[in-house]
Amino acid sequence: MDAVRELAAVMERLRGPGGCPWDREQTHRSLARYLIEEAYEAADALEQGDTAAAVEELGDVLLQIVFHAQIGREEGAYDLEVIARRLVEKLVRRHPHVFGDVVVAGAAEVVANWEAIKEGERASQSAEQAPPSLMDGVPLALPALARADAVQRRAARVGFDWADPSGPRAKVDEELGELDRELEAGASEGAARELGDLLFSVVNLARKTSIDAEAALREAVRRFEDRFRQIERSAVAGGKRLDEMDLAQLDRLWDEAKARETEP
Repeated sequence: MDAVRELAAVMERLRGPGGCPWDREQTHRSLARYLIEEAYEAADALEQGDTAAAVEELGDVLLQIVFHAQIGREEGAYDLEVIARRLVEKLVRRHPHVFGDVVVAGAAEVVANWEAIKEGERASQSAEQAPPSLMDGVPLALPALARADAVQRRAARVGFDWADPSGPRAKVDEELGELDRELEAGASEGAARELGDLLFSVVNLARKTSIDAEAALREAVRRFEDRFRQIERSAVAGGKRLDEMDLAQLDRLWDEAKARETEP
């Protein structure tokens, strides 16, 4: 905790008189994108198992939290202590099986209890406001795949969900057919709408098969990048440039790159 207090003190100095001009100009709004970027970089380091990078990137995430806490303190709204205290209270409240006398059979019941407690909190906070919606509180800044998964899970709490993966799998075929018809008709706006519906259905299928759609797509992109780099290296080794090769030649190099992934 001493290091965290020291970090808060450093941030106060950076924002104070004679501090850093850039840091002093920042606001919650101007910093929002950095918090998102740093979170992604931390997730990438953790997924790759790079310990040194993970420490660095998690530190950058912590920096953003301390930055916002210092601005909140200057505005008289909250500070790092308030944020931490509120988090401690929430963790204790949402883990009655650890800090109370609730008994759970496994992780699935823990998640169910967590969601039920969250719903109770949301209802209490909204008692004097407009009737709450299950869609409330899903961040607009989430990546589209993650946000689709989040709103689907919210709807599933009240039974608005497929019974098994066969439902969303059939929906994928249905949406693909609708997309084909829009493309054949040359309707770009309709095609965009149907493509969105198709992607939403794919996320539903991923959710019902316990696959993280966001992580699966990131992994697919990583594989594509690795294979494309292999193509570039193969082309250089053969004394050729990619833009001088036809699609058949590029496909051959692509297949060779895929084959290398399965080699012992």
